Amino acid sequence: MGNCRHCLNPAGFLRSVHRECQEKHNAGRAEILSLVRKTLKEHSALAGLRATTTQMAAESFVDAASTRALVVEGYTQAVEDALADGLLSDEEEDNLVLLEGEFSLTQTELDQKGAYTKVVQAHVLRELANGKLPDKFNVTGSLPFNMQRDEKLVWLFQQVSYYEQKTRRHIEGRSSGVSIRVARGVYYRTGAFRGHPVETTVNEHIATGVLAFTTKHVYFASPQKSFRIPYAKIVAFTPYSDGIGLQRDAMTAKPQVFVLGDGWFVYNLAMNLSQFSAQSQIHN
Repeated sequence: MGNCRHCLNPAGFLRSVHRECQEKHNAGRAEILSLVRKTLKEHSALAGLRATTTQMAAESFVDAASTRALVVEGYTQAVEDALADGLLSDEEEDNLVLLEGEFSLTQTELDQKGAYTKVVQAHVLRELANGKLPDKFNVTGSLPFNMQRDEKLVWLFQQVSYYEQKTRRHIEGRSSGVSIRVARGVYYRTGAFRGHPVETTVNEHIATGVLAFTTKHVYFASPQKSFRIPYAKIVAFTPYSDGIGLQRDAMTAKPQVFVLGDGWFVYNLAMNLSQFSAQSQIHN
């Protein structure tokens, strides 16, 4: 006869847990998660949250590691709640920072599902929308770009797939395979011409590299191809679920597409930086 893994008392023949203990454990986990999420969503006081969750965990047989994981999950869900309208307010961000400090959570823990990165991204977009230059993004090491002296990096994406739009032409149908003289200088009857050219447009993968957005340019660098484009030379940005397309201001320019996994953020980043750059030029 084994003991209950929660209360450690005898559980009965061939049993490892009391049903009521398991129910209490499950209810406690759900309550801790709900409390963290609700506290952040409703901007409640966070000062006593750690003590409250610790007590709830003890009463529900939830160990310290599991409690910490539930707090992180509550943070993640709260971020999704806050970004449901596409915006992260100062108050929402402040509460998330307070929770981070209250439980001494690390950025690695909070970013297990990308929640911390989303908070930083939302902060960057909010600052740009308010006409401010964000300072949340830092890069260690050298960059493969020759930026101008008064230019600042705002965001950088790694492992970006770069595509260029290409037009391919082929012939559908066919003409007669043998040249037969019909009259002097004429070798085919009109009806013998049955083939016609057909054009198709495809996105052709060119390279994989680093894509950067600064206060003045869009940069791309890879072993195969590197370039920079001033925002003033971009006439349109096209949003995709996993990336962004841009169209340069040139008669012969073909659409360029960058696939990086997060279409919502990169599109909003590009649009805000384009406007930020234009406003900076006006003021200068």
